[in-house]
Amino acid sequence: MSDKIVLPEIVLASSSPRRRMLLKQIGIPFRVILPDCQEQNSIHNNFIESVVYNASLKAESVLNLSNGTAVLGADTVVELDGKHLGKPSSPEEALEMLHKLSGKSHFVHTGISFIDPIGNLSYQDHDITKVSFRELPDTEIEDYVNSGEPMDKAGAYGIQERGALLVRRVEGCFFNVMGLPISKLWEILLKWSLERSK
Repeated sequence: MSDKIVLPEIVLASSSPRRRMLLKQIGIPFRVILPDCQEQNSIHNNFIESVVYNASLKAESVLNLSNGTAVLGADTVVELDGKHLGKPSSPEEALEMLHKLSGKSHFVHTGISFIDPIGNLSYQDHDITKVSFRELPDTEIEDYVNSGEPMDKAGAYGIQERGALLVRRVEGCFFNVMGLPISKLWEILLKWSLERSK
């Protein structure tokens, strides 16, 4: 008798191509419904509380459209010197963010929320990764921003793409920096699978 865990399709409440890629990588069947909610930038400067809250908002915003399918929401922010860095709204803001990150360490926070409306089950978790940048010459920052890569990413860089060249050291979950701590997610899915089988 096989002990293999077979999970049903879930709904990903996210527009992030990185999260889609990671779910495919670990073999989770899913479909996407884009969330419709207003995220909170920070909750009393508590980054953990903020990302979990926003992940829950995203998941809850698509529950009525999921037809009873369990929903995964996620939210990622970059924290530098106690301040929130989201997605840059312009190339100029991306330049400013990357100059601030140059030569320093920062923290990437990701919250995840998983809601099963049929089983009346809900799970939340978060992860934190420390990322250290090397000193970046002005010309390199400008070239990177001109590539367009930073514009849809928290902190204005993508560690899984050309942005990997900016990074000197990663302490913690690499995939968390991409927007989805897959080991934490897998732990949630295992708990969910056990609860569903009861």
